[in-house]
Amino acid sequence: MKQRFTHALAAVALATLAGPVLAQDYPTRPVRMIAPFAPGGGTDITARILAEGLGKVLGQTVVVDNRPGAGSTLGTDLAAKATPDGYTLLLGNISMAFNAALYKKLPYNTLRDFAPISLATDQPNILVAHPSQPAKTLREFVKLAQAQPGKLTYGSAGNGSGTHLAMELLLMSQKMDLVHVPFKGTGPTLTALLGNQISVFFSTYASALPHVKSERLRAYAVTSAKRTATLPEVQTVAEQGVPGYQYSTWYGLLAPAGVPRPVLDKLSKSTIAVLNTAEVKQRYNTQGMDVVPNTPAEFSKLIRAEMDKWGKVVKAAKIPLI
Repeated sequence: MKQRFTHALAAVALATLAGPVLAQDYPTRPVRMIAPFAPGGGTDITARILAEGLGKVLGQTVVVDNRPGAGSTLGTDLAAKATPDGYTLLLGNISMAFNAALYKKLPYNTLRDFAPISLATDQPNILVAHPSQPAKTLREFVKLAQAQPGKLTYGSAGNGSGTHLAMELLLMSQKMDLVHVPFKGTGPTLTALLGNQISVFFSTYASALPHVKSERLRAYAVTSAKRTATLPEVQTVAEQGVPGYQYSTWYGLLAPAGVPRPVLDKLSKSTIAVLNTAEVKQRYNTQGMDVVPNTPAEFSKLIRAEMDKWGKVVKAAKIPLI
């Protein structure tokens, strides 16, 4: 018994000493950052800018590995099952909260299988319409839709996408009845709106911005808590009679659960340091994104709150599970 107790004390002592050493040495080889979407989108953009900055701070190359498929669940599952040593990370986004509500059974547990590191960026959506639409403002559009239930249409980037759920949240709050027309991505939906084939679309901000600037689309509102710097004249949804409405597509860095605490702490501090640099902030701002770093505890709290929020939307809107 005494011998086992001595061994246990020795193990604890070694673990205590190993912590600082592990954090000091990490990383000793390239780090993989899985982006569970195809190149070119918000997840990929966030991942590549962050990976470049982290590589400089950590002294090792951080390689972005795009693994799209099944609404981000393929890449997310790959990250969840990776060895928890800090050499495989995940650049996740709000789809993690959506998928927890939309899928009958996921191959991973969103809360149990990941260790949040830091939120990275977010960007609002923007409600846009064709310029021929008689409603000039969101308030006018709400009144028009309420007077014509089932007559107007809204597009989305697909069933269960952020552009779908954000609109459902607005419809429920304003008791509007619009016909949902899902497309395969933001691009095709914007094309349909530009062709006046649908009434409105809650587009991702960066995608719709050029069309709003060229006046090919009319901007009704942004979904953020405050107005954007690039379109300061466009009011928020909350400012136009929908108090408390807020939606943004967030992106954040996570690791597989079980990563040693010293490594997680080093990744957290390094990520926050990168995101707080003026150069990185500017690069994200040009993409219509805001830098929003936080602590692992704060990021974990956000994920839980988002899962609860969108779970209620999916249930109330009676969206079929996948």
